[in-house]
Amino acid sequence: MADTIFDVVVLGGGPAGYTCAIRASQYGLKAALVDANERLGGTCLLWGCIPTKAMLFSAELWDHLKHADRYGIEGVEGRTVNWAGVLARKDDVISRHTKGLDFLMKKNKINAIKGYGRLTGPAKDGVHTIEVKGADGKTSTVKAKKVVLATGSDARMLPGYTADETIMTNIEILKTPTMPKSLVVVGAGAVGVEFASVFKSFGAEVTVLEALPRIVNVEDEDISKELLRLYKKRGIEVHVGAKVDKIEKNKDGALVHFTTSDGKGQTKQAEKVLVAVGRAPRTYDCGLDKTNIKPDRGFIVTNEWMETTEPGVYAIGDIVAGLPQLAHVGGMSGLVVAAKLAGKYAKPVRRDRIPGCTYTDPQIASVGLTETQAKAKGLQVKVGKFPFVGNSKATILDAHDGFIKVVADAKYGEILGVHIIGPYATEIIAEAVTAIELEATVEEMMFTVHAHPTVAEALLDGFSSVEGMAVNV
Repeated sequence: MADTIFDVVVLGGGPAGYTCAIRASQYGLKAALVDANERLGGTCLLWGCIPTKAMLFSAELWDHLKHADRYGIEGVEGRTVNWAGVLARKDDVISRHTKGLDFLMKKNKINAIKGYGRLTGPAKDGVHTIEVKGADGKTSTVKAKKVVLATGSDARMLPGYTADETIMTNIEILKTPTMPKSLVVVGAGAVGVEFASVFKSFGAEVTVLEALPRIVNVEDEDISKELLRLYKKRGIEVHVGAKVDKIEKNKDGALVHFTTSDGKGQTKQAEKVLVAVGRAPRTYDCGLDKTNIKPDRGFIVTNEWMETTEPGVYAIGDIVAGLPQLAHVGGMSGLVVAAKLAGKYAKPVRRDRIPGCTYTDPQIASVGLTETQAKAKGLQVKVGKFPFVGNSKATILDAHDGFIKVVADAKYGEILGVHIIGPYATEIIAEAVTAIELEATVEEMMFTVHAHPTVAEALLDGFSSVEGMAVNV
């Protein structure tokens, strides 16, 4: 392989990396994928998106069983949570898809190389050399005309602490052998609120501590307020503007000391503490120091085509400055790079057209500008809201909480943003993404036929509500 010159070598086997390699191969490029993990899939498949959603589905089923008699189902009073079974099912989902990725590598004739890849410097005569260190400590080299960095990210830990079986990140909590009776979650972004939802459903006492003024801070303010209301309704204790001062481990787990927004010091005892305060780009050991790339707080700056300041080197996924650390963003960036390298049609990823999804109960999904962001840009906006209480399918699902909020341009009616909290939000957001991508107007969406009865038809009322003309409320 040392004599082979690949058209493209991708460093990192997560959604960004494997998507880029597969599409490059589909375009006829000779591609290789370098990844140090035992299995392909990266954080998303092995320790993030997929396992957490598998556990959330188990939690959702458990919540339904609590009210089984309401749906005409009896005889489930003796139900119990088999935590080992929950973890086993999660692991089975992961295993199926890692095997699927292995199949896709072979199908697309991609050289999947096990090892840790590093850049060794600029290209020589148009060819880059990548050093690959295997698990056995031996090194080899791979050569390529173009290199794509897709090395992903690591969970951040509070300064002065190391992840273990008590103070955990998303990795440790996914392996905890017993269901904790109590949990403190530090951080109320997507990861924090999702795990809070899982463990509350299974009966744990859950406390969420968020340093910012509101939970799920990237969402529209109305969404944050609604999730806070519903979490308190579920019995989840939430403190915003709360600063963690220290965590003391003890025989019962850990005692978390924190200061609330009013300056008062408080403590909370819990069996486990989950730290969910963001993710750091994994660029500290991939050879950037041997290139012209100067990372910004660890992130790599690229142009709209994901090109770095080192000729022939691209960056995609969680390591890119200015892009949200989402699997689908990395994947689409990989598709863009592959098309660009193959000389095919492509268009850059636009930050304002990226959907965000949080798989809490209820689910959250959004795309485009929030009401505050739109006004900050000096736009004149019209806003509509439609509550799911008016949607027939939501009644069938026994899921009336939440609403759809649409932000539109007041003059031309162009849809600027759609924000959803409620049933199947993460599925029906796809329509809103398409509408914004095609620069649709409220009027056009008001005359788009939606099937009945569906949760998706709530979007019809959502768009209509901008004009004060929702039918079902």
